[in-house]
Amino acid sequence: MNWSGLESLLSGVNKYSTAFGRIWLSMVFVFRVLVFVVAAQRVWGDESKDFVCNTRQPGCTNVCYDHIFPISHIRLWALQLIFVTCPSLMVMAHVKYREGKDKKYVALHNGSHLYANPGKKRGGLWWTYLLSLVFKAGFDIAFLYILFRIYHGYDLPKLSKCQLEPCPNTVDCFISRPTEKKIFMLFMVISSALCIFMCFCEMIYLVGKRVTKLLKVRHENERLIFAEQHELTNIAPPRSTYRKDPTLGSTISLSKRDKAQEIGASTTL
Repeated sequence: MNWSGLESLLSGVNKYSTAFGRIWLSMVFVFRVLVFVVAAQRVWGDESKDFVCNTRQPGCTNVCYDHIFPISHIRLWALQLIFVTCPSLMVMAHVKYREGKDKKYVALHNGSHLYANPGKKRGGLWWTYLLSLVFKAGFDIAFLYILFRIYHGYDLPKLSKCQLEPCPNTVDCFISRPTEKKIFMLFMVISSALCIFMCFCEMIYLVGKRVTKLLKVRHENERLIFAEQHELTNIAPPRSTYRKDPTLGSTISLSKRDKAQEIGASTTL
């Protein structure tokens, strides 16, 4: 299976993701897709060919293999990766819808934009992003539960007993490289658990940020309402603006006295 197309498509989600979303996407491609493509497919490539039971009864080995491995780990993980990464496309589709809507609005309203930033997580896009996180975490949890129920835990026994028809009696069946396969299975399970944890962290971050913003807006509105209800009258200007400058009066009186003295001197002359 070629994952390069999916990788190139989902790499654009980084532009609209938070820090937790970028970490989640890196974990998916490094610890899950890369390990799945490079190593896991080779480890499980010979599971049907090297499955051996200690009987030569025709059909017994095939029936026991189908009973012990109802679905291949590789195919189950491939389905899990497809289901887990597809919800991110919801966000990209919503952003593309916003961009197209904004272009139509610009054409009809002489260059004015409907969205300042179509990729900003506000309004419906915020709910779409949160819903994609719920789907991603839900799909991972569902597939982990399916894997646990089908194989009765996260373990691969070295020896399995089978007594189904057409087997003549209870036969012993062996799988190839059970320890190596168990290690890879535990690695994929732990990687899925970490991705679920990152999804929950991102959901808590988004909801917490939204609640904090709403509380801040509510507090600001209450402050404005309180200011309007208790609006004070305009304060009278300070009395200093009406007070005369005493030095100005003294200069005026001095000038009048000088003029009187000059007039008296002129009369005596």
